[in-house]
Amino acid sequence: MKKTIIVYGSSTGTCEDLAGRIAAKLEGAEVINVANLDSDTVDAAENLILGTSTWGAGDMQDDWYDGINVIQTSDLSGKTVAIFGCGDAESYPDTFCGGMKEIYDAAEAVGATIVGKVAASNYSVDDTPAVVDGEYVGLAIDEVNDYAKTDERIDAWVEQIKGSL
Repeated sequence: MKKTIIVYGSSTGTCEDLAGRIAAKLEGAEVINVANLDSDTVDAAENLILGTSTWGAGDMQDDWYDGINVIQTSDLSGKTVAIFGCGDAESYPDTFCGGMKEIYDAAEAVGATIVGKVAASNYSVDDTPAVVDGEYVGLAIDEVNDYAKTDERIDAWVEQIKGSL
């Protein structure tokens, strides 16, 4: 596998936990807190797996605002990006995992090849900014209400993206 970094932004520890669980399935992947992300780290990686929790009205986790600037000023042409996010689908169905969409838009704008979209039909929520053309822009996880499906969803998603990394 090419050099892969998993970058997460986490306020409560949930997204950090998910990043670690994903990394455990991808030999050699390095896990980095987005607060420590810089352009040299992005330049050195061939694959980026970017994760955020969702806050407020579908916003990224706070540390991602500096991280998104790093992404937006990088050239991701030739790099593969996969996105994951966590949120609360029951309490916030209209913004569930909305933070993923901001990361998706930024990575796509600077030339990344995005992989790992997931069919919205696999979820109870499909009217959120994180859904584009019937697919979530990445792996959406609800550890609050749907935690029993998390391991299965991570396993399926990692298998889906492995061939592209």
